[in-house]
Amino acid sequence: MSTMFFIQFAIVLLCILIGAQVGGIGLGVLGGIGLAVLSFGFHLQPTSPPIDVMLMIMAVVSAAAAMQASGGLDYMIKIATRVLHRNPKYITFIAPAVTYTFTVLAGTGHVAYSVLPVIAEVSRRNGIRPSRPLTMAVIASQFAIVASPIAAAVVACVTMLEPQHITMADVLKVTVPSTILGIGLACVFVNKLGKELKDDPHYQALLKDSNYVKEYIDVEEQQTDVAISPKAKLSVGIFLTAALLVVVMGALPELRPAFEHDGAIKPMGMAHTIEIVMLSASALIILACKPNGDAITRGSVFHAGMRAVIAVFGVAWLGDTLMSGHLTEVESTVSHLVESAPWTFAFALFVLSVLVNSQGATVATLFPIAIKLGIPAPIIIGTFVAVNGYFFIPNYGPIIAAIDFDTTGSTKIGKFIFNHSFMIPGLLSMAFSLAFGLLLVQVYY
Repeated sequence: MSTMFFIQFAIVLLCILIGAQVGGIGLGVLGGIGLAVLSFGFHLQPTSPPIDVMLMIMAVVSAAAAMQASGGLDYMIKIATRVLHRNPKYITFIAPAVTYTFTVLAGTGHVAYSVLPVIAEVSRRNGIRPSRPLTMAVIASQFAIVASPIAAAVVACVTMLEPQHITMADVLKVTVPSTILGIGLACVFVNKLGKELKDDPHYQALLKDSNYVKEYIDVEEQQTDVAISPKAKLSVGIFLTAALLVVVMGALPELRPAFEHDGAIKPMGMAHTIEIVMLSASALIILACKPNGDAITRGSVFHAGMRAVIAVFGVAWLGDTLMSGHLTEVESTVSHLVESAPWTFAFALFVLSVLVNSQGATVATLFPIAIKLGIPAPIIIGTFVAVNGYFFIPNYGPIIAAIDFDTTGSTKIGKFIFNHSFMIPGLLSMAFSLAFGLLLVQVYY
């Protein structure tokens, strides 16, 4: 790749680094400076901002914030506390199991947004390091893409391999167990990563901050002995019903209204479905439970969600602009790598997915090359999970959202950018899933 690409890539990384150190909305607004340099300085054409990702986060946050103001989050935390007190370590395993299931059924990892604030709050209030369940939940939500029969990447994979008599079942019987086993084994290691909150110097310093204590700790103490109202339970019921409805509509496209698009009748996209359902849930919670309007926007969920929106706006837009400006160059480089050494196919899948942040685009670009090179279909299937390299650079929507939802600061971008909280969980999940995938294709084929 060209020197110009690496110079511009370094600018993107520098903006992420400075933004992470500034904190708050710094990550997002520093993305704006990066965009200014790339567009005005290097004349790269800006892509469209990730509007749907931002709107999905806003819709989910509006529902979660309304639920929090109605006492619903306290009710969920109370239930979770009872479970966790028996064995607190389970949340690192339960959280990714939930997001994995959601993605498999809905065909999109964005459904994870609905549970991230709950995972963060449940963990913090129970003294569990939130980075453990949050990172694994995000990783699981994306790895599950290759295990979902309705995901675009899986459909594309089956379509391309169909001439070799490969069916959907042939793909899923490898990807489902390999990702479940890989993520499960990664959870065992991640559950021991980092210090406990009671021993974490950063979090202990936060507890000495009067503003932090007033916003989070004092509120918890005031609510400890407060009886849970029927309205709180109702708000939880509405919120969970909405989340379940999103999953069902993802699994059953015929439940969504169909419209003409490019000469074909297609169901309404999942982005719009999530936005409409979660906004409606927010409205129902407000109408039925009548929480204080000011309390909705003062809550921790709303603040964290809005920081995530601004961060996605700046950083994701910045990264997409860079890759769009060099897409042909990137694809050519990775394609040549596969052509010269077919065994590097898994590595090529990983690298391209890191750069384009799309499993579907990675499949569309590299699978035809692999087929032309004569790479056996079982090897292609066994390495399929490598299309989930998005976690390597911390500019992806769910990653940014998880960082902002964690008010303890345990989920973060490190001083050197690449030593962020998602790196080890992601690499472990990738290594284990690849190993299991390649082992299973040896067994099956």
